[in-house]
Amino acid sequence: MNVKSLTDSKKTICCVIPSLHAGGMERVMSELVNYLSGKDYLKCYLINLSNKENFYKLNKNVKEIRPEFYNNNKFLYTLKSLLYLRNSLKRTKPYAVLSFGETYNTFTLIAAFGLGLNIFVSDRSKPDKDWGLVQNNLRKIFYPKAKGIIAQTTYAKKFIEKEIGHKNIRVIPNPIDLSKFNSEGKITERKNIVITVGRLIHSKRIDILIDAFSKTNNHQWKLCIVGDGPVRKLLEKQAFALGMIDDVVFLGNKSEIHEMYAQAKIFAFTSYSEGFPNAILEAMASGLPAIAFNCIAGPADLIDNGKNGFLVDLGDTNTFCEKLIELMNNETMIEQFSGIAKNKAFNYEMNKIGDEYLNFLLS
Repeated sequence: MNVKSLTDSKKTICCVIPSLHAGGMERVMSELVNYLSGKDYLKCYLINLSNKENFYKLNKNVKEIRPEFYNNNKFLYTLKSLLYLRNSLKRTKPYAVLSFGETYNTFTLIAAFGLGLNIFVSDRSKPDKDWGLVQNNLRKIFYPKAKGIIAQTTYAKKFIEKEIGHKNIRVIPNPIDLSKFNSEGKITERKNIVITVGRLIHSKRIDILIDAFSKTNNHQWKLCIVGDGPVRKLLEKQAFALGMIDDVVFLGNKSEIHEMYAQAKIFAFTSYSEGFPNAILEAMASGLPAIAFNCIAGPADLIDNGKNGFLVDLGDTNTFCEKLIELMNNETMIEQFSGIAKNKAFNYEMNKIGDEYLNFLLS
């Protein structure tokens, strides 16, 4: 896309992301740029460094900038992408730049070096994740050059302060479009479904969930797994070996995920590592009580143990199974937790969180 220099009085915000494939980070970025593009005093650009098809839809007001080149040589491709990003930032001349993703945050800071731009970065993964010697050192060198850092949780803020030493860090949780996840009037009756949503990778520990579900020995319920990833075949083999092939349903990626939440009664989350668990928030907004391991970081920010769901010590599979059975056998508890979960989700409504982002970016 050939972007001309801006000459009007609108302030320009330029967002940067590696792709808009299916994923929590990508979902948040797509909804955020859609929100920003609706402000009549802003011009919103999205620099999407992938040339593959988007999973998430963008409003027509979002001016998307995407490279058309590709090179099988990783070094040359990285260099071309770096120059492409730098030139795009020079042409758009944004008032503020927002970058998502740990490795791409340093990439953006390097690309913008010397341009005098207000760069804001936001980590999206587990706060204390080890990115390797090179990336860890690049973060320590370049993150202090950012004007501001957005942390998803208080734990993440404290970790970044200690590791990076940056003082301008704002805690802003992920937003949610409540209109998408309000299930009232969309279905007549929920089904006996335990649902989980996420990329099928080892750290999500869906294998633990399948094992726990099999131990409930309740064939009146089904476990629906929404998402895809490299361990899917292993999980399918596990379900088959446990004799659960009819009770465990693999649905793959779903763009209309709210329709899946609307049919379920319970949300289960066995992840060992999170930045901010979007799926828990989506489930709460849909009126689902959640059972989750208390991993770092995020579940404890969303789940009030024994009020809108259950927090289980990380790795305590026996208690996880017990709490799952307790909910499956108690419709009254499900209804009570459901109302409290939906009320808490209002704290993360898109307009509220979007304004928090906007106020920080324009500060």
